[in-house]
Amino acid sequence: QVQLVESGGGSVRPGGSLRLSCATSPSTFNNNCLGWFRQAPGKEREGLAAINTGGGRTYYAPTVKGRFAISQDSAKSTVYLQMTNLNPDDTAMYYCSAHVRGTRYSCNERNVVFGLAAQGTQVTVSS
Repeated sequence: QVQLVESGGGSVRPGGSLRLSCATSPSTFNNNCLGWFRQAPGKEREGLAAINTGGGRTYYAPTVKGRFAISQDSAKSTVYLQMTNLNPDDTAMYYCSAHVRGTRYSCNERNVVFGLAAQGTQVTVSS
């Protein structure tokens, strides 16, 4: 059973930074596509970033490229999302997701919305 445990959300002022963490099991982490998406009230899910943990290739949505960075710690089976220069439009519930083994979806920032998601962590950007 896939288990993803998120942490790191919170409130921050515009221009601030936050780092989200997503810990999982080695069986879910290894050679898989993990990523992050978000959903604001009344809006659709928005894929943000993905990483292929086998080779380390990363993918970003245009809205966050240059501000957000996804990374991995293979020893901890953990994926991170470092978020910088946050603005109020970044306010949303953020979810970590992992591809289901054998999925037909390729690894990229758009397809993370089709993975198995964690419980979500709230990020609020406000002055």
